[in-house]
Amino acid sequence: MKTYLAEVLGTFLLVFIGTASVVTGGFGGALPLGQEGIGLAFGIGLIAAAYAIGPISGAHLNPAVTLGVFLAGRLPAKDVVPYWIAQIIGAILASLALWIIVSGQVGGHTGGFGANGWDEAKWGVSSAFLWELIGTFTFVTVTLGVTAEKHSTAFAGLVIGLTLAGIHFAMIPVTGTSVNPARSIGPALFTGGAALSQLWLFIVAPLIGGAIAGVVAKARIFEKD
Repeated sequence: MKTYLAEVLGTFLLVFIGTASVVTGGFGGALPLGQEGIGLAFGIGLIAAAYAIGPISGAHLNPAVTLGVFLAGRLPAKDVVPYWIAQIIGAILASLALWIIVSGQVGGHTGGFGANGWDEAKWGVSSAFLWELIGTFTFVTVTLGVTAEKHSTAFAGLVIGLTLAGIHFAMIPVTGTSVNPARSIGPALFTGGAALSQLWLFIVAPLIGGAIAGVVAKARIFEKD
């Protein structure tokens, strides 16, 4: 149970810090952070969670990571669904907390909650899908690589967080960057509209990307003999 509670807390930290940077300090905010600031917020949120609860649960914080870890042979099948449930609960609680905070905003909150989505006038669904698939594959591959038994390092959390930040730098203009179904589900439930209608992509594409990364890791293609 401690393992699953750790995933709830860790995912809460990641999603709350990251999406709060969009809502209160993102584009058009009082103190605009811009693309780089938002990317760093997500990366720092992950780093904080990784070092806080990593020793307890491995700090997956992401259903795509959990799937990749399972397919790489590092997680029992019985833990996959409970991890997913814990991560989704953590993300929903983070979005709920943010909703409570901004509901008291003078004049009322009129923006979203850091939900993912793509502008169909600029990007086709295939482009958004490939961005999320490749971005997640990259992220999960790095995660599995720096946490492999042969490559394990005390700086793993830092490397993974900076990788997430870098992926945000590249992908924010297209999809807002998910690479994490839980991170997308929480904000979409409170934003509604297009965020909900497009949510399927931010579940399916990251899971496929994570699965491919897990299969590649299982094959040990990038490991030294």
